[in-house]
Amino acid sequence: MSDPALTAISPSRLRQSNEAAVLRALHRFGRLSRAELARKLRLNRSSSGHIIAALLASGLVRETAEERPGRPAPPRAGRPGIMFELVPDAVFFLGVEIGVEHIATAEIDLEARLVAHQVEPFAGAAVAPEAAIGQALGLAFRAVGAERLGRCEGVGVSLPAQLDPGGFVRVAPLLRWREVDTPALVRRALPVPLPVVVENDANSFAIGATYGRRQARAGVTLFLVLETGVGGGIVIDGVLFRGAHGLAGEIGHMAVPGPDGTMRNLEELIGLESVLAAFAARSGVAAPRLEDFLADVRDREPGAVAVAEDWARGLAHALVQTARVIDPDHVVLGGSLAPLYPLVAARVSAHVRAMQEPSFPLPAVSTHDAPGIGAAFGAACMLHQRYLSLERQPAV
Repeated sequence: MSDPALTAISPSRLRQSNEAAVLRALHRFGRLSRAELARKLRLNRSSSGHIIAALLASGLVRETAEERPGRPAPPRAGRPGIMFELVPDAVFFLGVEIGVEHIATAEIDLEARLVAHQVEPFAGAAVAPEAAIGQALGLAFRAVGAERLGRCEGVGVSLPAQLDPGGFVRVAPLLRWREVDTPALVRRALPVPLPVVVENDANSFAIGATYGRRQARAGVTLFLVLETGVGGGIVIDGVLFRGAHGLAGEIGHMAVPGPDGTMRNLEELIGLESVLAAFAARSGVAAPRLEDFLADVRDREPGAVAVAEDWARGLAHALVQTARVIDPDHVVLGGSLAPLYPLVAARVSAHVRAMQEPSFPLPAVSTHDAPGIGAAFGAACMLHQRYLSLERQPAV
């Protein structure tokens, strides 16, 4: 028996679809005239006028003068043209990353622009899931205030975990979580009912790094999150590739040779905890900070340079092996350790050239503009994307 919802679209559903299309167009292209909106939506001006009127009444869209930044309107007689644009602070979306060493939060507006973010230290492996989620959401909502709470349209949570499609954590080894109904815990901890999504941190980072582009990045991009764990997300022509079980890009468990020649998981070699432990052993500092390590690398302190060299060799090995499988055009590094890459980029390139056949092309490697909050930003972007679609999740 066929489902009527699949064979017919109700008037309310059609109206919601058209309104979402207008919001997506204004998000993608910025200010547009009534005629431009009608043309992009392939609607007549009368129909688009009704849709715009509803969005104006809701406060999500506003009228503005025809002049655009850097592009003044041509002189003409009569009234100036009217443009339409999103109202950035009409609604907002929150993203939270629960990591092994830190919690990061990000707030984005209706234009998907980052308006606030926070990062605080966190001993993830020592905190139970419910307490961790409560602490993370407490940080995210602390700056919101009761008067703005009604404008929040959802919360995204990212974790270094293997998840099922609904966000249920199968296992998060570094957090010591197993079989955790994360969406349920998040909903119970929210101050008000809100839509919730839960995603792997590397996939969240990949989504955030590509979201909102007017044109999707062509080709294959590998996004790596470098924390105590090492996670990867793969984007192909602007679309996240999850693999058969949602584990595509998880290169942290790749076996690579360590400095002593023994095979170790990649994250045990180039992860934050391992790097700081190796630096502590060489420097004699009991509990070194990442900033201290990076500063010593910049100053060419021998112990720090030796650790950085091992890190560069391990990263190069992982890039070579991964590139043979997915052949990326570009690799983007995020996470706390991403700032190390520019300091050793030449060494990584040298190791890559030594490890692979000269005929293979080298992917371009870069670091993300905001590597420390990339996963939290991406988690917020997932809610923004859902809001501008027909997939709006009802609050539970």
